[in-house]
Amino acid sequence: MSKTKKGNVVSYNKWGYIFLLPFIIVYVVFQLVPLFNTIWNSLFEYYEAGLNVVGPNFIWFENYKTLFATPDIWKYTANTMIMWIMGFIPQILVSLLLGSWFSDTRLRLKGQAFFKTVIYLPNLIMASAMSMLFFSLFSQSGPINSILMQMKILEEPFDFLYNTLSVRTLVAFMNFLMWFGNTTILLMAGMMGIDASLFEAAEVDGATPGQVFTRITLPLLRPILIYVMITSLIGGLQMFDVPQILTNGKGEPANTSTTLIMLLNRHLFSKNYGMGGALSVALFVLTGILSMIVYKFSNSEE
Repeated sequence: MSKTKKGNVVSYNKWGYIFLLPFIIVYVVFQLVPLFNTIWNSLFEYYEAGLNVVGPNFIWFENYKTLFATPDIWKYTANTMIMWIMGFIPQILVSLLLGSWFSDTRLRLKGQAFFKTVIYLPNLIMASAMSMLFFSLFSQSGPINSILMQMKILEEPFDFLYNTLSVRTLVAFMNFLMWFGNTTILLMAGMMGIDASLFEAAEVDGATPGQVFTRITLPLLRPILIYVMITSLIGGLQMFDVPQILTNGKGEPANTSTTLIMLLNRHLFSKNYGMGGALSVALFVLTGILSMIVYKFSNSEE
């Protein structure tokens, strides 16, 4: 009898591995193999100099030395982190506020389905389309400058796309606009999974809404918050299409809006595969380190 049950368990486990097989194959072919291939290519000198192709020559870690010896790499890293933080802070605050409103049954908000759909819609718009829209709106001859001059706020057109603060703000605002709806849905799902009896007990004990939110909602929402922070961080480090299109690939003004992926695109466009591979590996390591820091910090006992 026991042997039959054990055989059935083994048989069911076999089908589980069979169902996992397509994912494993896709992961190995499209993720794992390209990752090792990128690491391998980063160890070679391989680029085009005019009509001549240099390499591939095995040079060990010389590409990494050249990469980190370039002062601009730190500038582009700072640009990427600044624009991500500028977009993420309002994103998480607005999403927490909206999530708490939508998940609170005591408020009895009308038209919730409509508002949830509306705030999620920007997530469905392509970043390239959003960037082109803002490029047209905030150009010197665009409607924003026209409205501000008609209202006598400006005497002459302001060049939003050649000012460091305005460009970074526009990039951060577009990222916020596209992703706060998705973050709201995730946080709201986490809040709706919290046992309602905890809120009722806190209300009976005389806790204020602020105390309920900070002492009950936020601690129980921590796993979702960690997930949101890490995925947002990964997306922020991969920021490319919005600043690329908004600044026509130049990172104006003076490369203050150039991100790490924009630098990677320049290396690949110039067919410098060795430096492109080195930068890709550096980004992979940086993403892993920052994700671990966020995870450890969010799970600390304090």
